[in-house]
Amino acid sequence: MDKKEILKELTDLQDTYCEGCFIKKHFRKEYGKTYAHAFCITKCTVGEKLRTYGEVLTNKN
Repeated sequence: MDKKEILKELTDLQDTYCEGCFIKKHFRKEYGKTYAHAFCITKCTVGEKLRTYGEVLTNKN
C-alpha cells in the first residue's frame, strides 16, 4: 500500500466506525477524554488497526 491508499483507508475507518461511537462517548462522559482516547488506541480493534497504519506511515518517512 502506498501513502495515499493508507490515508484513504484511515479516513474510511474513522468515518465508518469512530464517528458517533457510543463506547467512546460513554467513556469520555464517565472517565474523561484521556481515558476514552487511551481505550480507543489500545483496546478497540479499529484503534489498533489505525495505530498499525500509523506505524507504517511513520516508518516510510
